[in-house]
Amino acid sequence: MAARSAITLIQQKSKSSSAEILQLRCHIRPGASKVREGVTAVTDESVELCVSAPPQDGKANKAVVEILSEILGVAKSDLQITHGMKTKDKTISIASACFRRGKDTGSSEDIVALVKEKLLRQESIEP
Repeated sequence: MAARSAITLIQQKSKSSSAEILQLRCHIRPGASKVREGVTAVTDESVELCVSAPPQDGKANKAVVEILSEILGVAKSDLQITHGMKTKDKTISIASACFRRGKDTGSSEDIVALVKEKLLRQESIEP
């Protein structure tokens, strides 16, 4: 059985147009020190994130959205946790249109590569 990819672009067909949704599969480590906050690893199966917020009352979820928004350069309102609101394994959905705004991004593979590059770049900055 094939493993699910950490970064997937999904075509959604509607009556008006066909939109693309980028899905990030993440494993979250809440309660980490502020110094370790951010992307710690990007594997084939998941993006690993550390957040300093505790896993209570949605604080860690809010921190995940804030960190990914900053790393990827998209508005927080463009990110949505679609699975895993109460678990460490989460699926975050992002409309691919926010990566195409004002940029000449060609194919779907280009968007996935761009997101992976941004995540890897942030991972390499970690101490």
